[in-house]
Amino acid sequence: MLILRGAPALSAFRHSKLLEQLKQKVSAVSGLYAEFAHFADVNDVLTSEEQQVLDRLLKYGPSVPVQEPSGRLFLVLPRFGTISPWSSKASDIARNCGLTKIQRIERGIAFYVEGQFSEAQAQAIADSLHDRMTQLVLGDHEQAASLFSHAQPKPLTAVDILGGGRAALEKANVELGLALAEDEID
Repeated sequence: MLILRGAPALSAFRHSKLLEQLKQKVSAVSGLYAEFAHFADVNDVLTSEEQQVLDRLLKYGPSVPVQEPSGRLFLVLPRFGTISPWSSKASDIARNCGLTKIQRIERGIAFYVEGQFSEAQAQAIADSLHDRMTQLVLGDHEQAASLFSHAQPKPLTAVDILGGGRAALEKANVELGLALAEDEID
């Protein structure tokens, strides 16, 4: 897997707005930087020409100065086992540009949050940075290799809601990672 840094992910306006939201939730937050992170699943080493083509393809985004990241990493990615629409399009474009060694490209956003905060506060920050239905948050770029894992589908599981009621649905919600909200369970 190749890991490639991208352009800053937030415009100046969105950056200041998100930083203010984070400070309201966790007052210890003192800074924020966000950049795109690209992950390429390759079946062979890219030549220097292929690497240059890939670098040009992944050069986009707002014209905000790139900076060296500092602070705690919150890497927001599509949930494992899914393929984002961005990935489908980017992978097709890469193949059409002759990058046949690339199986798939995926994109995430690396948020670097500065400040001293507890694990509970870090969880509150993570909750603010992603959509739990479609995304997950990691603390390390290397963990993103699971984006490209090919697991066997699990057998169909039935939940006896008529027999077990709300308790059965709540249990299935936790065990299966359904991420159902309280109003959806009701």
